[in-house]
Amino acid sequence: MPAVVLIGAQWGDEGKGKITDYLAEKAEYVVRYQGGNNAGHTVKVDEQEFKLHLIPSGILYPGKTCIIGNGVVVDPAVLLEELSYLAARNIDTSGLRISANAHLIMPYHKRLDAVEEDRRGEHKIGTTKRGIGPAYMDKASRSGIRMISLLDGAEFKEKLAQNLEEKNYLLERVYEAEGFDLEAVYAEYMGYAERISHLITDTSLLINEAILAKRDVLFEGAQGTLLDVDHGTYPFVTSSHPTAGGACMGAGVGPTRIDQVIGVCKAYTTRVGEGPFPTELDDEMGEEIRKSGAEFGTTTGRPRRCGWFDAVILRYAARVNGLSSVALTKLDVLDNLDTVKICTGYKYQGETITEFPHSLKYLSQCQPIYEELPGWKQDTSSARTFDQLPDNAKNYVRRLEELTGVKASIVAIGPKRDQTIPVIDIF
Repeated sequence: MPAVVLIGAQWGDEGKGKITDYLAEKAEYVVRYQGGNNAGHTVKVDEQEFKLHLIPSGILYPGKTCIIGNGVVVDPAVLLEELSYLAARNIDTSGLRISANAHLIMPYHKRLDAVEEDRRGEHKIGTTKRGIGPAYMDKASRSGIRMISLLDGAEFKEKLAQNLEEKNYLLERVYEAEGFDLEAVYAEYMGYAERISHLITDTSLLINEAILAKRDVLFEGAQGTLLDVDHGTYPFVTSSHPTAGGACMGAGVGPTRIDQVIGVCKAYTTRVGEGPFPTELDDEMGEEIRKSGAEFGTTTGRPRRCGWFDAVILRYAARVNGLSSVALTKLDVLDNLDTVKICTGYKYQGETITEFPHSLKYLSQCQPIYEELPGWKQDTSSARTFDQLPDNAKNYVRRLEELTGVKASIVAIGPKRDQTIPVIDIF
């Protein structure tokens, strides 16, 4: 009975929600371990579409225990909105639990996020302005407020007063923005406490007990490897660790408890926000892929930048995550193309490189080296086994495996649950 970590192997938006939903049918526990409501998962169940930002995708199956881990930063207003959204669609959320050690996103985090991003001007990072970065900053500076403080009104108010003294000074004196009233914020968050306090618990204990009892546990990450604050394209990254190691820290489990790490990647590459993107297609082909793949952000609605599959990136993701296999999504988006390209390496100042560079200046000057394969020009969306895929589609998948050194365990050929082809058993 395995403990499986599911991570994004590119720049996020790889379709992790769909794959989490697929694997959650057999898992008993689904754990979100990092990020905040700057991420979004879209899951299609029959003819219904669900958009989730904080609550693990496993909530769509009855009887699952779904956990928001200590590595997540939680905006309680968004959480309650999401709970109401699910309740209105007759989804049972009684299995949700929230780590007492998860940090709260406060109103001043969101305001600071916005004014700081605006002040960067042409050097902006591309933040969603939802307060994620400032919340993690407070966590690192040991001034954050955790979920457990919601259970003690006096303690919460004391911490809030200390923080507002500093944050209001910064907002009003430095950014010439409006500050916050202590009593108003206190009343707002005590209102949240009344509605979610029963969900707050020691989730690390729950998860470890489940693993020791041989339960199937799925750890769900947000964003992707190249947005990891340590291993991504810094500074155009998120503020947490979407990589596999982040699952241990963000859920409170030891690395020896993890059995498999599955990387989710598209059959092409996308990214949102600023920063270099070697295989980006800023042309009609890029627009065709964007339209065919509906490449617009779940959280922001921003159009995603699109490009060919980058094997250099996946080799890097395999290394830093220790990938056991990959789940390849959106293969169907390429169905109508005459030819498909794979980036096998980069050309930099006349030199061929096959490993992902850490310098953004270096990366921005890299030109992709492509291998071109024939397209399949057939609809793949009705295939239900790997053998039912067109020969050229199978050849494309196998070539990706050869170039990256990682086998495909799942191939997705559409947004619906039954448009998911198992290649290797996970649970």
